[in-house]
Amino acid sequence: MIRLGVLGWPLERSLSPPMHNAALQALGMSEWRYQALPVPPELFEQTVRSLPDAGFRGANVTIPHKAAAFTLADRPSDAAREIGAVNTLTFLPDGAIEAQNTDAPGLLDALAVSPRGMSALVLGAGGSAQAVVWALRNAGAREISVWSRPPERGGSGRARALAQRFEVLLAPAPTAADLLVNCTPLTALALRTSATERQGLNSLPLTFDQVGSYPHVVDLVYTSSQTPLLAAARAHGAHTVDGRDFLLAQGALSFERWTGAEAPREAMRRALHERD
Repeated sequence: MIRLGVLGWPLERSLSPPMHNAALQALGMSEWRYQALPVPPELFEQTVRSLPDAGFRGANVTIPHKAAAFTLADRPSDAAREIGAVNTLTFLPDGAIEAQNTDAPGLLDALAVSPRGMSALVLGAGGSAQAVVWALRNAGAREISVWSRPPERGGSGRARALAQRFEVLLAPAPTAADLLVNCTPLTALALRTSATERQGLNSLPLTFDQVGSYPHVVDLVYTSSQTPLLAAARAHGAHTVDGRDFLLAQGALSFERWTGAEAPREAMRRALHERD
């Protein structure tokens, strides 16, 4: 059995296993299997180093391990080295760990419109946000700002470091832009309908009305139904990208790296939407 998996903590709702197993089944690759690998941070390095002996060819990496995975890589790609975080590990026959970041090209693939000349606001400062900022900058975005949660919750320091690393702007609060990309898990909570409403307040400092100032909205969060952020964006007529579209785009690139086969994207898409 050739094994693949996804490393994260926690992993209760990951759609990567059904998506990748649908791809393997569609290609008749019955000797392959993809599985969830819930691993706490303190066991991450030990687990990764044990995977090749357990028959693993590769693994995706998600929250909170993307930066840690980069430090373990023997052969990071040039893009992964510039981003400083990875989401795809490949275990090579010589024992080396190869690392790539498919989040960056996956974002551009899922977005389906060029961000060249756009202004963009990125919410978050973790590994996904690093990849998104790098991708937008390299794709020619005119101006990029990053925002993270308030200082008392530890986010603003990471956002400042991210902004300095990629030479983009640090936003004290969300401002209007051509493109909004949410790289936090916070959108699963309800948006306020106005700045004065007290009920439904969440950690994203956005109101329903403010979402209307973004013609393009990407939410990396995926749920069984549309997130409140995307619901608000669609109500305002924005072009939106669902977290499942992003998961498919970056996952297909990982799949192709591990297997050498073209990813059957329609089979993968059906598997994702069967979970609605």
